[in-house]
Amino acid sequence: MSPKTEQLSVFPAFFRVEGQKTAVFGNGDELSAKVRLLLNTRARIVAYADRPEADYHAFLIANRIETVRAGFAAEQVEGAALVFAATGNEADDRDIVDAARAARIPANAVDQPDYCDFFTPALVNRAPVAVAIGTEGRGPVLAQMIRAQVDQILSPSLGRLAALATSFRKSVEQFVPRGVSRRFWRRFFSGPVADAVANGNPAQARHAADRLLGSMDKVAGHVWLVGAGPGAEDLLTLRAQRVMMEAEVIVYDALVPQAIVDMGRRDAERLSVGKRKGCHSKSQEEINELLVELGRQGKRVVRLKSGDPLVYGRAGEEMAALRAAGITYEVVPGITSAFAPAADFELPLTLRRVASSLVFTTGHDLTGDVLPDWASLAVSGATIAVYMGRTVAASVAERLMQAGIPAETTVAVIENASRADRRLLHGTLADLPDLQHRDELTGPVMVIIGDAVAGRQFRTVRAAGARRTPGSREFARS
Repeated sequence: MSPKTEQLSVFPAFFRVEGQKTAVFGNGDELSAKVRLLLNTRARIVAYADRPEADYHAFLIANRIETVRAGFAAEQVEGAALVFAATGNEADDRDIVDAARAARIPANAVDQPDYCDFFTPALVNRAPVAVAIGTEGRGPVLAQMIRAQVDQILSPSLGRLAALATSFRKSVEQFVPRGVSRRFWRRFFSGPVADAVANGNPAQARHAADRLLGSMDKVAGHVWLVGAGPGAEDLLTLRAQRVMMEAEVIVYDALVPQAIVDMGRRDAERLSVGKRKGCHSKSQEEINELLVELGRQGKRVVRLKSGDPLVYGRAGEEMAALRAAGITYEVVPGITSAFAPAADFELPLTLRRVASSLVFTTGHDLTGDVLPDWASLAVSGATIAVYMGRTVAASVAERLMQAGIPAETTVAVIENASRADRRLLHGTLADLPDLQHRDELTGPVMVIIGDAVAGRQFRTVRAAGARRTPGSREFARS
């Protein structure tokens, strides 16, 4: 879905109406729902009704709503914060809205979207907390259904908890170190304080809040080493999403898409540390020092890495630095880059009676003078997943064939796995050296080699004529 189709045509906002006049025009039940909604506020409601229907009249009396028994006159809208029109006559409603607009007062003509400066939402009221659900006037029944679901989720004590929080705001500003206050409020709204309020024990709630307030100067920093996955936002784990919303600082690598970085808390500080071939903006030692320094400042930090942090993410060095500095940390796994292309293009990584082993390696492991220990596994049929392999493709192919892997072994090359512009190229091990000359491959590339990959029927896949077509084509030059 394109960004434009996800944009609202209205701006959600809350009007200040306490003590202000809100004018409602009409004689019947069409207005009852609007007046009931207004009764959730401290607005001064004035009902203009020259001939109110019996039920509506009784409703106005029962709720002690100020009523003016007169026909419409333009001066009646003067001084109002909001105006509602539901006379049952479209032309009369438009006259009322026109008068309000002339006085620069927002107005709403019931059931006439084109004559509405604002729309009234379905409301979940936990004053001073309010959840408003709007559909831009297109689905009021849907809004009410959503309201019912939200109403069940929110604790009835939420408003009392929010009111208690208000009484602690000045103390928090005075005694809680800057940058730690958000952590205080998270614990306030989800721990013993909230439990005591829910149990109807305000004294215990206040005592728990005082204890929490006194402990916040001892809050230590914490670092999450988070796997961002192969690139698609919806492959981020739920735990990763949760900690990104808790983090005050997000330290991310160049391979992490901006869309995933943006999934963090809106006010979190974002620090790019590069870590991509050819554009290392910080060395690993500098990144280690940065994480330690942020932890010592009491920050909650997400270290965001492409794929999984423990698979070629150098998390081991970062964990060692954090341990040495006494900074607590947690690893949040991600989907490693080898699994995404396998899922995208139905590439078996293991196959019964063909390949029962899987080797993760980088292309650079195959450029030295000595073959790695796992080379014998490759000869016996293991599938090899090569990370960062495009620029050393020739060396990889040469060394593997020297180790005894047949030149006709199937090879799959995947660019931008899991993303909309992903694509698959295929060929044989003998064709692989051509890969380093394919300058159009600008995204992250994964190379998968082995007889198990041949289980994917490449000939049944139509060629990728465009970058955004997730298809397959040969990569050997003719």
